[in-house]
Amino acid sequence: HSIGQKRKLEGQNMEVLNRKKKKKLKHVPEAINEEKNGEENISESTEDTNIPGMGKKKKKKSFVENSFDEKYSEGDSKDETTDNTDFQESDMKKKKKKKKTQLTETAESETSVKLNDSNDTKEAQSNDLSGQLPGSNITLDLLLKDSSFSALEGRVSEETLKAVEEMGFTKMTEIQAKAIPPLLEGRDVVASAKTGSGKTLAFLIPAIELVHKLQFMPRNGVGCIIISPTRELSMQTFGVLKELMTHHHLTYGLIMGGASRTTEAQKLAKGINILVATPGRLLDHLQNTPDFLYKNLQCLVIDEADRILQIGFEEDMKQIINLLPKTRQTMLFSATTTSKTEALTRLALKKEPVYVGVDDKTEAATVDGLEQGYVICPSEKRFMLLFTFLKKNRKKKVMVFFSSCLSVQFHHELLNFIDLHCMCIHGKQKQMKRTTTFFEFCNASEGILLCTDVAARGLDIPDVDWIVQYDPPDDPKEYIHRVGRTARGANGRGHALLILRPEELGFLRYLKQARIPLNEFEVASNKIADIQLQLEKLISKNYFLNKSAKEAFKSYVRAYDSHHLKLIFDVSTLDLAQVAKSFGFTVPPAVDLQVTNSKNSRPRKRTGGGGFGFYKNINRENKPHHKIKYLQPKR
Repeated sequence: HSIGQKRKLEGQNMEVLNRKKKKKLKHVPEAINEEKNGEENISESTEDTNIPGMGKKKKKKSFVENSFDEKYSEGDSKDETTDNTDFQESDMKKKKKKKKTQLTETAESETSVKLNDSNDTKEAQSNDLSGQLPGSNITLDLLLKDSSFSALEGRVSEETLKAVEEMGFTKMTEIQAKAIPPLLEGRDVVASAKTGSGKTLAFLIPAIELVHKLQFMPRNGVGCIIISPTRELSMQTFGVLKELMTHHHLTYGLIMGGASRTTEAQKLAKGINILVATPGRLLDHLQNTPDFLYKNLQCLVIDEADRILQIGFEEDMKQIINLLPKTRQTMLFSATTTSKTEALTRLALKKEPVYVGVDDKTEAATVDGLEQGYVICPSEKRFMLLFTFLKKNRKKKVMVFFSSCLSVQFHHELLNFIDLHCMCIHGKQKQMKRTTTFFEFCNASEGILLCTDVAARGLDIPDVDWIVQYDPPDDPKEYIHRVGRTARGANGRGHALLILRPEELGFLRYLKQARIPLNEFEVASNKIADIQLQLEKLISKNYFLNKSAKEAFKSYVRAYDSHHLKLIFDVSTLDLAQVAKSFGFTVPPAVDLQVTNSKNSRPRKRTGGGGFGFYKNINRENKPHHKIKYLQPKR
């Protein structure tokens, strides 16, 4: 019985569908006749003929009428009405095929465009800036011709331009002229330029303008975060920011390791619009300060990106980037680019960035005003050469770079003991001491500063005459950053001296490949002060200097053993008896070096002058070490 009812219902439904089809076919020729009489709008004719149940399908109906119109002009109307369903289906299939072919063509064209874009180099992307940027009235060519800050009028606020004028800057440097326009347009930028080329203003001006235009208030929280690798560099960036903000009403602040965390948390709770920070302390506040409002962040600046990664903040940077909002503008500035900075670029910059590079491949990697040279000196005469040089240039401003903190500490104590006044900065000092020493040396017209690579990046110390590299740098890029502390600015002048052992001359090939021009400085042996006997007598009699010299000697050998360029700086080539003489010892102390089986356990990464100048070993596994090898002097 139920099966019979179902069949009846199916039959009734089929009858209703057939009636609807017949009604459709009756109304279609009427629309065609109206078109023939001169009415152009099919949509109007469909509205006049009120077809039941077809009010929501006007587009489909107009398509049917158009298809029938084409068929009507070719053949008889009787054939149309009988075969309209077949014609409609075939036409729909043709249209679908056309759409598919169009989609495949567009997809192929899009993929070809994407492939072409991916094949374009960074130089091609930077060349795009030669034209007019979207939404901009000023082209890059105009800015490079008229490189004065007045060319930015109308795009940069009067408050910022007034502050720049008061700071004494009238013309933009090349990196500023290339980086500021795309940053003002809101584009992500990856910029690299020589040290001392004015990168700080290149990212501070657009960052201030972005927060200023959005009219940030303290209650809105942080709008821009600037990450600097070291405390000294963050203080310097904050000092420039302070000068630029003299006419603005925005709030700004500095958070860094070594400062009081509670006072920083209170300031963050009140609201800081522009924040300068070191990576470790920033991550600490992001994770543990509940009143730190950062969800409205509009801009992230990463200064000296390669240095941040080099000193072991890679994991911190990944966590910071994951915590911060994704919809933001990102600026990445550095003096050198490495594979790790490219990885950070991919992580931090979601949009396709604009690559701004000032340095051409044919140019030298260092500035023109820098006179560079090297001296070949055997191990036993190294300290005597340094002492002679510093005594001759005691009325000038000199920076001396060492490989470890303990070596800096010993030479600082020794030179001051023999009445050659000098200052020192290294990673084992307390923050207050580092800060006061840094500003004291900045304000001095003459003096000697002994330091590790903590002072090698970004610090703008005025009027440095000489950079002396007593211990060799880790690689050519580190050399560039060290000598970048002198000859800063457009017309800066300075000198750099690299002290090498005869076994280390192969390092010059690497410097030549890095486009670093060096001349050999000859020093007559009779002009070097012979103070070896006095030094040995002093170290043997003075308990504190003796203890400090032992630690410095050990840290020097360990740092040398962990050097990146093992082929040139091989610890087995060191004559420890001769090296010990430069520390005032007649018999060298024993140095313990840990030896492992695996090749991958060799140190790969420096910790930035902290600790004993060791290198951070990323690939080291927790395996038991073999017996400790003691290095003894050659007989």
